[in-house]
Amino acid sequence: MKYELTAGQAEAENRIAHWFYHSDRQTFVLTGYAGTGKTALIRHAVCERLELVPDSSAAFVTPTGKAATVLIKGGIPACTVHRLIYQSIVETQEIELNGKKIKVDKLTFRRRESIDKKIKLIVLDEASMVSDEMLADILNFGVKVLLCGDDMQLPPVEGLNTYLRSPDFRLTEIVRQARDNPIIHLASLAREGKHIAYGNYGNKAFVLSGRCFTGQRRAKLMTRAEQIICGLNKTRAKVNDEMRAIYGFNGLPKDGEKLICTVNNWEQYIDGEMKFNLVNGIIGRAVQPFYDEPNYMGFMQFKPDFLDEMCPEALPFDAGIFMTGEYRYRHGDYFERFNEEGEPTSVFTLNRFEYGYCISCHKAQGSEFESVIVFDESYAFKEDAHRWLYTAVTRAKDRIILVR
Repeated sequence: MKYELTAGQAEAENRIAHWFYHSDRQTFVLTGYAGTGKTALIRHAVCERLELVPDSSAAFVTPTGKAATVLIKGGIPACTVHRLIYQSIVETQEIELNGKKIKVDKLTFRRRESIDKKIKLIVLDEASMVSDEMLADILNFGVKVLLCGDDMQLPPVEGLNTYLRSPDFRLTEIVRQARDNPIIHLASLAREGKHIAYGNYGNKAFVLSGRCFTGQRRAKLMTRAEQIICGLNKTRAKVNDEMRAIYGFNGLPKDGEKLICTVNNWEQYIDGEMKFNLVNGIIGRAVQPFYDEPNYMGFMQFKPDFLDEMCPEALPFDAGIFMTGEYRYRHGDYFERFNEEGEPTSVFTLNRFEYGYCISCHKAQGSEFESVIVFDESYAFKEDAHRWLYTAVTRAKDRIILVR
């Protein structure tokens, strides 16, 4: 079935085509609110109008692995920005560990000198999450870049993103398929700073008073949600403890518990094909964790929620955060692993995880979940309050409960 463009989408596509064929400018910035059909438009513009082939003459990239899988599920081959523009190099380094000097093979990353010459266009989706520094690395390849994002979402946690401040075209018309979507309705109210009344919006979106969100009803709804989102760390800690109690967990993380990575480890791949790295914000499940409690360390298999496989190797992690409420080691420090005879067999660094039943809106950015509960703490973000709430609401794909 042929996709019918709205008037705004058609104009955007015309401008993209003119830029691609006739302009010397390297970038084209397309922004659009939730529900305006950004992804459908860029797929149509690139594949139909420009007649480029994804994963060949056009490279679709995103800042996170989860965002890449959203495109992949929509039929667009995609990878992370990191995989496209950086290459891994194994370097042997000498370090001092336990009073002796040893050699370790360390995986480092450098910007590629060039990319595949067949690539005529790089399409960067979720561009609002990418800093100017990384964009500069992309532009160094000299290939035209189509940036696509929502400039009403929160800015990157680290660095600045100035490109989306002056878009070449902004989509504002909600497409037919999304006009009656109650989640898009709530998102529009949040974006415009309008009052969102309590109530049931089409049996897909519910706005509840926190005073009513209690007891067994609260527990039942929270366990049904794919993801819970909040704004404040104290709320996050409280809800995570509450969820663990509901599921009957206590003490250190158990098998099957939901965890989120809280620090980047570009050296660690989480899939057998080495497409995705272990980075800040990846959510998954602990599998058969075990602990060296005297040394505040843990080891586990890890099953990312957006992959059908576990990490190919067990992940060591700093268990101090689960034992005393703080990390016990500096990130990047090396440690030795010993066999049963007490002989050193390898060295490793510790990863960082926390409970992931409830996460911050910043950590959720770039992801979508079937069903979401949002504890509205937008008030804490002052001038970014509308952006915060808009970003949180638009994480929901099918169902949302907004607790105020």
